Amino acid sequence: MRSAKILIVLALLWTPAAAQTRAPARRPAAPALPAMQTEPVMIKCPNPLGDGVQSKQSFCDVLTGRDPADGIIIDLPLHVGPVTLTFDLHNRHMYSEELVKTNRGYRHYTATIGVLTLDNTLLSRAVVQNEFRTAADLVDRISGGAGPGGVKAVAPTGTESIAVTIPADETSVSILGEKLSVVRLDGVDSFTLPGQPVAIVSNVMIQYRPPPPKRTPAPRRR
Repeated sequence: MRSAKILIVLALLWTPAAAQTRAPARRPAAPALPAMQTEPVMIKCPNPLGDGVQSKQSFCDVLTGRDPADGIIIDLPLHVGPVTLTFDLHNRHMYSEELVKTNRGYRHYTATIGVLTLDNTLLSRAVVQNEFRTAADLVDRISGGAGPGGVKAVAPTGTESIAVTIPADETSVSILGEKLSVVRLDGVDSFTLPGQPVAIVSNVMIQYRPPPPKRTPAPRRR
């Protein structure tokens, strides 16, 4: 009888200890989010200018307007969290060799543009300002024109690197011109009416995090 009682006591003492050594059930790990991606993005350009002779970048006019639908439309891929939009903003110069040779080619440009959601919410405003005196002040020449070397008279001058954070719930944004001021040796011009080209953009990129891949359900056991 004493031996039986000892065995019962030992069994009672052992049961909690054994229970404590059991490993807790593992929960399935949450799927890891994909890494951030940086890539060029396709744009819907209302007035494409062409490709740069040296840079091979595509240049697009920024037009003034009040409706985001009239701007440069950028559709965003599926993403998680905010998206960073970057692009180079340039002033727009009509190059004339004659004006440069006769010291009448000076221009001081100040162009203002906005990045908006398609419901007309302003996300950011950007300004590019520079002076033009000679051809050395041009960023590039644009191919496809009738000028010497097959280039167009319009050319980008000055460069401002722009970065805009786009909220996570947005799927598209618009780049729309606001105004342009041009100071010449003999006066000042201002452009604000809708539909006027006031600046140029190039090198449009986005940085975003793609959504995680959808889980494939496990096959059912028969």
